[in-house]
Amino acid sequence: MTSTATAPVLRPAPGRPADVDPSPARGRPNGVRLDAIARSFETPQGRHEVLRDLDIELGSGEIVAVVGPSGCGKSTLLRLIAGLDRPSAGVIRLGGTALRGTDPRTAVAFQEPRLLPWRTLAQNVAFGLPRGLGRREGRQRVQELLALVGLEHAAALRPREVSGGMAQRASLARALARGPEVLLLDEPFGALDALTRLRMQDLLLEVHAAEPTTVLVVTHDVEEALYLADRVLLLRSLRQHPHSGSLARTVEVPGARPRDRADHALAALRVELLQGLGVHAHQTAPSASRIADLTSENLS
Repeated sequence: MTSTATAPVLRPAPGRPADVDPSPARGRPNGVRLDAIARSFETPQGRHEVLRDLDIELGSGEIVAVVGPSGCGKSTLLRLIAGLDRPSAGVIRLGGTALRGTDPRTAVAFQEPRLLPWRTLAQNVAFGLPRGLGRREGRQRVQELLALVGLEHAAALRPREVSGGMAQRASLARALARGPEVLLLDEPFGALDALTRLRMQDLLLEVHAAEPTTVLVVTHDVEEALYLADRVLLLRSLRQHPHSGSLARTVEVPGARPRDRADHALAALRVELLQGLGVHAHQTAPSASRIADLTSENLS
């Protein structure tokens, strides 16, 4: 798979003003705010609390990553913001108004591309277009998005005829088709090999530069979180910390994107986050970039 070198300049997405400011700034009206969010489930063993006292603000155009141990509520948080679930307590506001169910201003991309196998890539991307969009405008929007993710040459292919990385790029284009204000990514690159994953991270930043939507990405990869995000939110398991809130730590990531993967400041933050996850520095596995280097050396 080959990612685009630079993102093409696009027309404003449907419903998006032409003067969108790509710089992150928390507190703008079209951001997301979570106030005292809690989520619990009733089980045969009693009430299972997943999230508690969660206060988060996502600024317009900001990329925020969420990490934490299994069972800490990362995917539950994403589902709540997507409107696919409702909090047990608290309020989620999108654009200053309380969120009630799914909202066309949000879009979700999952770990699996979830493309319709009987449709071409272009048709799958078109599936995400907003209702009421004219045929000509819709066709032009699909062409622009395919070019943005480097798939214009594969528009007529079906999912079974492309690689996993290409399918994931098509899934990302479909999520962007209606120009969402908030893009929610649930382990979007988790099923890809190490080299393709690194390229997809770069592609996401290129896409974000062209269409600066607010992004919340759930990931298990600390290095990925530090490379992509303006801030990293570390959640804790309430089973292990029954008297604490869900948010354990917020890490501000220095430097402008795209960042140098070998930056010593990122390495120090990586150790800090891993320690917050209960992993000591001497137990850490090779980083994704190191795996990629080793793979390249072995192939050369």
